[in-house]
Amino acid sequence: MDSRISRIRSKLAKAPYQAQRSHSMGAERHQFRVGPRVGSAQADTFEGEHHIALPSAYREFLVELGGSGAGPFYGLLPLEDCRLFTMDRQPPDGTPRGFHHVDHPDALQGDRFLHIVEMGCTDLCLIGVTGPLTGRVVAGNADGFWHANVSSAQDFLSWYERWLNHMRDGKDNPALGLTSPSTAASAPWGPRITARRTR
Repeated sequence: MDSRISRIRSKLAKAPYQAQRSHSMGAERHQFRVGPRVGSAQADTFEGEHHIALPSAYREFLVELGGSGAGPFYGLLPLEDCRLFTMDRQPPDGTPRGFHHVDHPDALQGDRFLHIVEMGCTDLCLIGVTGPLTGRVVAGNADGFWHANVSSAQDFLSWYERWLNHMRDGKDNPALGLTSPSTAASAPWGPRITARRTR
């Protein structure tokens, strides 16, 4: 088991009691509790049905720590509610690219992303499951209302632990690169998909 799992479990248990903890929109829904763990057989079935391999750090979190609940915004989606998306082509005028959901995995063209965190409205927090962004967390919008952003964290566990650290240190979701125009007046997205440098 990845040593980060135990560390994350400990930080998650302490989060509700930290006096200087920042507010996390949606925390009242999950209350920093994770849902039941996902069995290896269930993860295997999901992978087979969707013709993907779950990124190893994300799968380990689901199997060893919890299958839903505590996370940025409204929290991690249960695996059965996670849907596959592809990123739309870049519009000729340079406006933001949206993400497109397709019901049948065989119909998905290009790199695939799995919707893993509920952000609200049509905003999406996804993880790459095929292509060069496999394992990286990406924030975007289904309607292309704002430019997508790739987290600088190299995998899901690093990204998740960073969220817990930011909460502990009194930082809010924007410091994690997860500002959503549906919840903030302005958002710090660049003109294209870039690796956002956050501590």
